[in-house]
Parts: sequence; structure tokens; C-alpha cells
Amino acid sequence: MLNYIVRRVLYAIPTLIGVLLVTWFLFFKTASPEVIARRNLSSRAPTQAQIQSWIKGHGYDKPPLDQLQNSTLDMMRFRFGKSDATKEDILERVKKGVVPSFTIGFNSFVATVFFAVIFAAIAAYFRGTYVDTMTTVICVIGMSLVYMIYIIGFQFLFCKILKLGPTWGFNPDENLIKYILIPTIIGVVAGLATEIRLYRTFLLEEINLDYVRTARAKGVAEPAVLLKHVLKNALIPIITNTVAVLPGLILGSLLLENFFGIPGLGSYLVEAISANDFTVVRAMVFLGTLLYIVGLILTDIAYALVDPRVRLS
Repeated sequence: MLNYIVRRVLYAIPTLIGVLLVTWFLFFKTASPEVIARRNLSSRAPTQAQIQSWIKGHGYDKPPLDQLQNSTLDMMRFRFGKSDATKEDILERVKKGVVPSFTIGFNSFVATVFFAVIFAAIAAYFRGTYVDTMTTVICVIGMSLVYMIYIIGFQFLFCKILKLGPTWGFNPDENLIKYILIPTIIGVVAGLATEIRLYRTFLLEEINLDYVRTARAKGVAEPAVLLKHVLKNALIPIITNTVAVLPGLILGSLLLENFFGIPGLGSYLVEAISANDFTVVRAMVFLGTLLYIVGLILTDIAYALVDPRVRLS
């Protein structure tokens, strides 16, 4: 397994470089350094001298290939530099934003998977009955609602009426639960319907296989068949489905953090995009790609743990 992990890490290096190349190409195609300088200079009508001074101070006056080479090497060493817009050290800002983003993302992820597996197992167990039908109807309704409805509705219900948390703001020195409770609930409820429907499909695919009929023929009770055999063998597609969530655990939810004023990495990325802050966007894209690659490696390892037939070589 160690050799496999080393190979995957080596394969990840060209992927990361490719992502940085694409990001760099899109940057020069969407906005020139002069445009970015005008947006970040405090003066409404900056002179050409001010613009050239800003460009030189941020290293955008060098040949593009030199800039690309230097920035790629810096990214690989996690030297993200400073923000074009705020002059803030990007790595320090990332360290501050990781805590609220990861706390909300991790809690939402664990709770969503836990409840989705339970409700999907109940729907699969009572397949074809009114319980299954009602679960499907509720899930379809939940999937039909856009994310903004959940945010606005839950803010009004839990923050305005029930007073369970603030509608805006974040203070790391106070009780963290106070600020992350409502965003976490929104994250769970908004994603629960889709996950239940998906996991129900995975379970139903396993229920109709030969080994399940054999277990039933041997007299194994239906709940035991569902939990001991079906759920265990349905873990691989469930694990695969959770890989895409990993970057979000760290990078945060863009809408949630913006609507609740949480200074996580999601809101940081939105601010950087609005300000055309290329250095921040490049760093966040790099981190997102890195996390996704790590998720793929962890997924392969999890395959080998849950299914003895899988071998990593």
C-alpha cells in the first residue's frame, strides 16, 4: 500500500502543475495586470505612473513565463504570498479561515451521511410501502428547493423567531457552537434529500443480488440482511460519493459563510473573486485541487479496508 500511495502522490504533481497552468492562462485571458491594478488602487482615477508602480510592486512586470515558474514553485512550497487587494498574508488568512469552515463542513458532512444512511436503509427495508413512498416524495420536494430557500427560511425560523443563533457575525472568542449551529443545520437539511435518494438506490441494487437471496434462504432476518450484508457491500459507492465533499470541508460553503458573515475560506474566496484578487484565487484553487487528490487517495485506501477483494498494488 505504501508504494501505491507514493505513486499516487507522484502522479498528483503533474495534475497540480496543470491546474496552475490553466488558472494562469485564464487569468491573463480575463483581466490584464493593468485592469487589476486599477481595481485595487485606492484612487478612482489612478495615473499611469501609479498603475505601473503597482504592477511592478506585485511582480506582474516580469515576463509571463518567469511569473508562472516562480508562482508554481511558490505554490508547491505553500508560499502563497500576499493578497493583491488587501496586502494580507494569504497563508495566515487561510489558517484563520480553516477553523470555522472545517467545523461547519465536517459537522454537516458527518451528520448528513449518518442520517442519510439511516433513512435510506429504512426506505429500502420498507420498499414498495407507504413509508418508501413518503420518503421519496419528501426527498423530491427537498431536492426541488434551491439552496437559497434553505438559508433564508432557516435564518428566519431559527435566528429571527427561535433566537437560537445570530443572523450575522462571528466571534472566535465566544462559544463557537452559537455561530455554527444554524449554518450546520442548513448544510445537513439542504443535502439530506439528495443523499437519501442516492443511498437508497445503492442499497436497492444490492438487495436484489444473489448473495442476499441466499442469506434470506438460510433464515437470516431481514434487518440483519440489510445491516450486515447489504449496507456493508453498498459502502463502496457511498464512499465514492463522499470524495467530492472533502474540499468543501476545508474550503467552506460560499453561500452559507457569506449570508451568515462567517470569515471562513468560502467567504474569503468570494471576496477575492469580487476584487479580482488573482493571488488569492490561485492559492484557493491550488488548495482545492490538492484536497481533492488527497480525497481520491483516501478513498482508494478506504476501498481496501471495507472490501477485502480490493488490493492496492
